[in-house]
This record gives sequence, structure tokens and C-alpha cells, in this order.
Amino acid sequence: MNAFAAHAVQPRPHDAADQGQDDAPESGHPPRDALAAARDVVPLAAAQADRVDREAAFPELAIAALRERGLLGAMVPIELGGGGATLDTIAAICRVLGGACAATGMIYAMHQIQVACLVAHARGSIWHERLLARIAADQLLLASATSEQSIGGALRTSGCAVATDGGRFHLVKMAPTISYGAQADVILATARRHAEAPQSDQVLVCVLDGDCTLQCTSGWDTLGMRGTCSNGFRLEARGACEQIVPVPFGEIADATMTPVSHMLWSALWTGIAADAVQRAKAFFQGQARARPGTLPPSATQLAEAAAMIDTMEARVQMALAHYRQHTPGRSVSADFAFAAEMNGLKTSVSTLALEAVQIALLICGMAGYKQGTPFSVGRHLRDLWSAPLMISNDRILTNTASLLLAERSH
Repeated sequence: MNAFAAHAVQPRPHDAADQGQDDAPESGHPPRDALAAARDVVPLAAAQADRVDREAAFPELAIAALRERGLLGAMVPIELGGGGATLDTIAAICRVLGGACAATGMIYAMHQIQVACLVAHARGSIWHERLLARIAADQLLLASATSEQSIGGALRTSGCAVATDGGRFHLVKMAPTISYGAQADVILATARRHAEAPQSDQVLVCVLDGDCTLQCTSGWDTLGMRGTCSNGFRLEARGACEQIVPVPFGEIADATMTPVSHMLWSALWTGIAADAVQRAKAFFQGQARARPGTLPPSATQLAEAAAMIDTMEARVQMALAHYRQHTPGRSVSADFAFAAEMNGLKTSVSTLALEAVQIALLICGMAGYKQGTPFSVGRHLRDLWSAPLMISNDRILTNTASLLLAERSH
């Protein structure tokens, strides 16, 4: 019998419980102000960021601190024990965490993307509502397994298939990357509905840590985002068929997973770039103090970089507003236009963030190029090179062009 059906929720201890955080809420209890609680974690995340990057280490202390403040369950509905936070709040948290430690911010964003999918598409399922309650009570960490060997990062295509027998399922998936898969409590995996189903007929399966075995097939020694620990795995899982989300994955991807991913990633990338530009601003101000009455030669570069940050923030806020207003399925033309806008958000912010950090590097010069100075931006630059690669911008732009053509035809 599945653990959710047989047992009441039991809170689990967390590593940071004895770190002296007297003002942190009791584990599993949502904070009154999630953004303020996240800001409390920023100094800890920033202090470990260089080590996480250097050692390609999972940011354990920062994630534990987020757990202690109930922030993994921040978006779980209040009636299920969560914080009921809006997507706007979650995006703001991703931004502040990104400015401190990109890996911590990305892990938090990826987790909340999965939570958003469950909240939006699985509320009618008793099993999944119990899972949401456990995310809030136990502060479970959710990961995603959507990529697949021989398929790559094509979100809407799966090669593996779910096999069912007597109310039980069996799934084997060869995933080239599962970010923080070894540290996750639950992995949401895509697969074909059954062995005869076409590659696009997909379902989303909630795989519990106790239901699966992960065999590492590749490491994660990368240019940036090293602390996400996105190793390759052979995932084999067995469980109850109730663990399969009852909504087709295509609907989940179009209505929630894709747009929420683009918005939270963009907020995170904005935070990373904003921290680099803030370092450049501090360097610029130091130059100005050293020569009173003389404007440093990098003045126009700083103004340009600051304007880029403003543009990224505005794009994220506009996308969040349009997401609140959008009703999926209202019209084909509106759905295509919304999808094109979300695609444009991802491609534009991922490009602008890199440009802003490169300008910050030029402003700081060797002080920014060196590691270990107050003005170092090498980690920011390396982390942000993942942005145009996480679902290739070329692939997204091609998809956007197709959407715009189809929109015009309607």
C-alpha cells in the first residue's frame, strides 16, 4: 500500500534546526511574509556560493534554511497547510536568492515549478492533495525528469512509457540530467501513457524517493550552475497508479510548466545579473570617490547595464501580470499569443542578463576578472551562460515563429 494512503504525515527533522534561527517558524508552518523569510536566508546563501560553485556541491545549508522557514511549501494552498503564496511572491524570492547563490535560486525555482503544476492540475486527486500537504508539512523537495536520452530536451516528447498492472505502475527512464535528483524527495517524471502511445501522448508521474532507484550515469562538471548537481540517471520506479497526475502532460506543459518556468527562471537570471551590476556600481563609486569631481570613464556603461536590469524586471512583471489575466483555452489566437510572449520573455532576459554581466565585468576590469574580490563577477557570468542553453534559445525562437504564423492565420 502507498505510504500516503496508509500513514498520517510525519514531520521530519532538518539539518539546520540547531543553527540558532530563533525567529524561523516551526518546520512546516508557512511564514507570514515569505519574501522577508527568504531575505533572511540570503546572507547564508551568499556565504556558501563560492564554495558551492568551486566544489560543485549541493547548497545544503541554504536549502535547509529555506526548509526551516517553511519556504518549500510557500505556494501550497493554505487549506493544505502551505503558505498560499502567489507566483509574484515566488518570483521575487527567486530573484533575491539568485543574487546570493545562483544554484540555490535555481533549485528553489525548479522545485516551485513542480509545485505550481500540482496546484494547478492535480487538486481533484486525493493522492496528490496529500502530496501537497506533505510538501508543506515535511518540506519535501521536488525535482523534475523531463529530458531523456535519444530525445534530449524536447519537453513534449517521451521515449519511455508507463507500464501498468493491477493498479500499479512501473517506469524506467534514462535521463541525461535530473537536477539535484540525488537530493530530491519526489521526482516528477514524464513518460508516454503506455507502450503503444505516440511520443507526444505523455503523462506526469510523481515518483517518491522510496519508490525508485537512481543509478548515476554521468557527472556534472560544468561551466556554471555547478551546485544544481544535475547528474544523469537511470530512474526505475514502481508505485500506485494514483501517483500519475490525472491531466494530460501536454495540458500541464502549455498552461503551467512552460510559462512558470520562463517566469521564475527569468526572475532568477535578473537577480544574478542585478548582483553583478551592483558590484560594478560599487566599483564605479569607489573610482569616483578616489577622484572627486571626475566622472569615471565607465559611467555610460554603468548606466547601460542599470537600464538592462530595469528592462528585465519590467519584462518579468509584465509577464506575471499577463499570466494572472490569461485564461487558457479561451481562444486559440490568445493561447498562441500568450505562448509567444512567454517564449520572448525567456529568450530576451537570458540574453540581456548575460550582456549586463559582461558590461559589469568591463567596468570592474581585473578586479571583476579575479576570483575572491568584492567585485568578482566570473561566477555570475558562468552561471548565466546556462540561461540561453536551458531549452535552447534557437529552439524557442523557431517555436515562437511558428506560433506567430499560426496566430496570424487565426
